[in-house]
Amino acid sequence: QVRLVESGGGLVQAGGSLRLSCAASGSIFRINVMGWYRQAPGKQRELVATITSGGSTNDADSVKGRFTISRGNAKNTVYLQMNNIKPEDTAVYYCNADVRQSSFGSGYVNYWGQGTQVTVSS
Repeated sequence: QVRLVESGGGLVQAGGSLRLSCAASGSIFRINVMGWYRQAPGKQRELVATITSGGSTNDADSVKGRFTISRGNAKNTVYLQMNNIKPEDTAVYYCNADVRQSSFGSGYVNYWGQGTQVTVSS
């Protein structure tokens, strides 16, 4: 089994910064894509940013130039540096990962973390 644990959420004023972290643990052979998604009250979960094991990133238009996704050296961690945060960034932020659990075969399984709340005050 694989577990994703997020941390770093909290209450921040508009214009401020936060850094979210996500660590994957458990039966892991390799992780391909890791990413951050968010879900605001009454809205669907949406992509924030993703990053491949090779470092290629994909950011939502709403966060370009403000948020930066990165992977840790161990490749089992992913970070989201959030700068110039806006009230509309208020949401639960979820970590996501495509995990290959064995050296046998080639399949990846998608996992989600429990989420961390980010609340932005204006």
